[in-house]
Amino acid sequence: MPHHSSTPAVKRRRILFSLVNPQAREVSVAGEFNGWNPATHPMKSNGNGNWQKIMMLPPGQYEYKFLVDGQWRNDPSNPDRTPNCYGTYNDILKVKKKQA
Repeated sequence: MPHHSSTPAVKRRRILFSLVNPQAREVSVAGEFNGWNPATHPMKSNGNGNWQKIMMLPPGQYEYKFLVDGQWRNDPSNPDRTPNCYGTYNDILKVKKKQA
C-alpha cells in the first residue's frame, strides 16, 4: 500500500532576478534561499549588461543581495529592504502562494 503524506506538495514559484550592469564581469545572486553562497546561483548576461537568473522558490520571505565582481550590491529595482548585521541593507523578496 503506497504511503501518502498528508501535507500537499509546496508549489514553487518561478522567480526572475534581474540586474542591469553593463560594466560587470561576474554577477551572482545570494540569499537565504541558497545559504548566502554566491557560487550557487551565478547570473548570465544577455550581452547588453542585463544579468538574469531564474529560480524556483517555495512561498515565503527571503533576504538577498547581488554580488557584482566581488562587491555586495542591493537590487536597484527592489525598494523593499531591511538592515543587516553588517550595517548595510539586504533586499527582501516575498514569494506569494499561487492562487488556486
